[in-house]
Amino acid sequence: MSQALASPATFPAASAAGEFAFDTADFERIRKLIYQHAGISLNPGKQAMVYSRLSRRLRDTGQRSFASYLQWLEQQNEQHAEWQAFVNCLTTNLTAFFREDHHFAALTSDLASRRGQPLRIWCNAASTGEEPYSIAMTVVESLGTEAPVKILATDIDTLVLGTARRGVYEASARGLSPERLKRHFMRGTGPNVGAIRVKPELVRMIDFQPFNLMSERWSFSEGFDLVFCRNVMIYFDAPTQRRVLERMHRAMQPGSLLYVGHSENFTDARALFCLRGKTIYERV
Repeated sequence: MSQALASPATFPAASAAGEFAFDTADFERIRKLIYQHAGISLNPGKQAMVYSRLSRRLRDTGQRSFASYLQWLEQQNEQHAEWQAFVNCLTTNLTAFFREDHHFAALTSDLASRRGQPLRIWCNAASTGEEPYSIAMTVVESLGTEAPVKILATDIDTLVLGTARRGVYEASARGLSPERLKRHFMRGTGPNVGAIRVKPELVRMIDFQPFNLMSERWSFSEGFDLVFCRNVMIYFDAPTQRRVLERMHRAMQPGSLLYVGHSENFTDARALFCLRGKTIYERV
């Protein structure tokens, strides 16, 4: 029998830490809550990660055990700040500038074919901002700074969105060529040496907003022409993926494009999207 299905027992990670009791029942309760609130299907082997990340919330809220913390959390309404803190702790944020660079080569061609048209781009799971800023740099390089393009960048994690809005990174950030560093960033001086800041023309193009794909309120005023939703669906089970894809389909213009992660495949959703290129789908 797997540990996830065994009777309640203290995990080694909790015993080693010696701070909070943490057993199988606690872990299964957490798996249920993060699925309900963020659609994330947490792998049964993530006990140590969950203990490490959520322990800080127990300290900050003064709870003495995972059981008491979870009981207290479930008593709070959906708008309580702790629900957002809970989700923030359990989301993963792996990103870099121009990650999966074949998408940006394809984006350059897609933008050229739509030159002169007002465009709305949605970058989901924007994390700390590298992806939406990469999209904005591609827009500027393809269409110029005055192109009628607006980018909505969303993430469920409000902490990483704060970093994204600031637009300040290490000068050694992965994925940036010397040419792009010079063209799109300002270098820090004095105490800010070693840091770079995104130039204002890119910042003006992007609207950073919190958004939960599990929300029932997908009230976008207009359909999107291009959507980046990369390495997000891998955290969802099949029914959740289908539900999100159906909602995304309704939020996109006919013929618009969906860019997804390298390990994501939606051939089972042919009525919604057809494969257009390498991990790029067209909205039917």
